[in-house]
Amino acid sequence: MSGKMQMINFNIPPYTGKEIEYIQQAVANRKICGDGEFTKKCNKWLEDRFCATKVLLTTSGTTALDMAMLLCDIKPGDEVILPSYTFSSTATSAVLAGAKLVFVDVRPDTMNIDESKIEQAITDRTRVIVAVHYAGVACEMDTIMGIARQHGIMVIEDAAQAVMSTYKGVALGTIGDFGCYSFHETKNYSMGEGGAICINRPEYIEKAEILREKGTNRSKFFRGQVDKYTWVDFGDSYLPSELNAAYLYAQLEVADKINSDRMRTWNTYWNAFKKLEDSGKIKLPTVPEGCVHNAHMFYFKCNSLQERTSLISYMKENGIMLVFHYVPLHSAPAGIKFGRFSGDDEYTTSESEKLVRLPMYYGITDEDKQKVIRKVMEFYGE
Repeated sequence: MSGKMQMINFNIPPYTGKEIEYIQQAVANRKICGDGEFTKKCNKWLEDRFCATKVLLTTSGTTALDMAMLLCDIKPGDEVILPSYTFSSTATSAVLAGAKLVFVDVRPDTMNIDESKIEQAITDRTRVIVAVHYAGVACEMDTIMGIARQHGIMVIEDAAQAVMSTYKGVALGTIGDFGCYSFHETKNYSMGEGGAICINRPEYIEKAEILREKGTNRSKFFRGQVDKYTWVDFGDSYLPSELNAAYLYAQLEVADKINSDRMRTWNTYWNAFKKLEDSGKIKLPTVPEGCVHNAHMFYFKCNSLQERTSLISYMKENGIMLVFHYVPLHSAPAGIKFGRFSGDDEYTTSESEKLVRLPMYYGITDEDKQKVIRKVMEFYGE
């Protein structure tokens, strides 16, 4: 056999067929900046599908989080509670708004924030709780919302990985005060770089529009509510290009097809590796009752960091890319600088060191899936 082995990538950005056509349409419309036809179509699709009060596309999931933090009116010295096992965007959005970070341990079954440890982290400076839905599996939102309402604290859902996931039948991103989605190229639905913010309290819609439109009331002007627009408050530019929105809309139109394809892959992996879990060799992911996930990722946990390192190396030698995930933020230089860990780090570090992610993307072939399964089984002597 000659030639270089073809690698099975960890991720390939989704492409469904109409993306280029819609981008050309956006160009033909002579409107390629923000809030054109395709941005409006995406906003409406997300609002209708998720029964959301208001959704606005943003330039990224990170800037959606930035907007949410600013809308929570954080003052310097205020505290934001969040898990340490998350992407830096969750934390840096709070830091940019002037907050101090308070990290809370995760549940080992879902890798989501441990809702039973939130209350002990609350002080008189706590302003926001961030619920990060890891791997598209919901946090325990009833408990989190109950704690927040009892203490007068805002809730931001970091649903970057959770587009199309639900909790007790309700779309993730629409439960807290604000919800944030990502449409990065690594996500189930992509526009290259992009995101969206769900504004779930109507009284914040106008402020969100002003914040997103460089501090102007331009949105009201285009709706004919004012005869000219002007600078009315602080803001930034969070509008994605119409070219990005056009790419995304092609995928939203076939969202169920993408979702079904990913779910098939997830279930194929889970059924194949159940044998390894039953024999104590790995730990499979948990989806709690009442939660419907979106097959954003498939991971399992090895029994040690050393085993994970060996597995990743073995799979790479066999032409398959497996990857680990976050290094806990509280141990990172910026985490030490801007935050503190509340209580004990019982699971965050130890569980994160064992977690490994498998190739998962729209359109992965049956042949590639079976090779991934076969090589994992070989590694574990099955």
